Amino acid sequence: MQNFNYSIPTKVYFGKGQIKKLSKISQFGTKVLMVYGGGSIKGNGIYDKAAAVLRESDVSFFELSGVDPNPRIETVALGAKLCKEKEIDAVLAIGGGSTIDCAKMIAAAAKYEGDPWDLVLDGSKIKDALPIVTILTLAATGSEMDGFAVISDMDKNDKLDTASELIKPAFSILDPKFTYSVSQKQTAAGTADIMSHVFEVYFTREKDAFLQARMCEAVLKTCIKYGPAAMENPEDYDARANLMWASSLAINGLLSYGSDVQWCVHPMEHELSAFYDITHGVGLAILTPVWMEYVLSEATIDKFVEFGINVWGIDAEREPRQIAEESIDRTRAFFAQLGLPRTLADVGIGEENLSKMADKLDGLFTDTYIPLTGNEVLEIYRRAL
Repeated sequence: MQNFNYSIPTKVYFGKGQIKKLSKISQFGTKVLMVYGGGSIKGNGIYDKAAAVLRESDVSFFELSGVDPNPRIETVALGAKLCKEKEIDAVLAIGGGSTIDCAKMIAAAAKYEGDPWDLVLDGSKIKDALPIVTILTLAATGSEMDGFAVISDMDKNDKLDTASELIKPAFSILDPKFTYSVSQKQTAAGTADIMSHVFEVYFTREKDAFLQARMCEAVLKTCIKYGPAAMENPEDYDARANLMWASSLAINGLLSYGSDVQWCVHPMEHELSAFYDITHGVGLAILTPVWMEYVLSEATIDKFVEFGINVWGIDAEREPRQIAEESIDRTRAFFAQLGLPRTLADVGIGEENLSKMADKLDGLFTDTYIPLTGNEVLEIYRRAL
């Protein structure tokens, strides 16, 4: 097992009625920038509940709405400008991963005098950030409990991730009821996103990370059980609660400490979103089974057998190759069961930009589970058409 430093500093207030804990934001000051997306929080009542707690806590708030599903650098720049002009003390994100990622970078850019895109290109340039608080409304990215953010510059067809300990939220409010209004489509995409986060750390070259692997399998089985349940009954509290906590655990570091490996499928999907602005979880659901098929070999078959037996319950007495292949088939079938597209063509993506996307990734996957060249990435894209 690898050496690691354990630190998950975000305090989580989980469960019904935890919105009252938003009053603790007053410890950071009296002026808050509230960041949110298209305004659904006003329709489902979350906005009013948050605003009431802020007012009761003598905290004034300014608003930045309209965060896109793939958050834009222009929105980050606008938010940072507001923070500086209004002398904001903390940033409050109400939404899913896109809103939270945008808020994180606003918090960092508010303390930076240069171009905010600098901080996306190089997270080490983040030297300070305003405190960040989140109210989660979509279980998917795990951004409520990690130090990552993904921001797009659509003019350049760039969608990049950055990271810093300084953009980990100070605290996050996770009330599963706040996800009741999430559509079936977004619930499905969110479930695929959570599972992809786990796959990125489950398929590791570290042979002796036994505990991490078993925890990964538990999160995957949770998604398999509760993803369909939440889609069938959007107000199934237990289903929403299990998915919400799975979202956080999938990427807060707990599963990967001691067995880290460079991620692969996520960067590949970021290129799809940068060029076509598709939903992140949808792209991951399309690419993941294709990537699995591509990297399955005699060198990796044992891991896929482990996956098939422990996650999908495939009979251990069968031939290893059969188990491995069926584990991939079941993964693809599960995503289809959720109603997610199977191919890139299903979401309007053709051959036209695949080479450009693969070229941008050439040389980046030298330390992934199975290293890939640009040409190999291109082949995966083509097989996903």
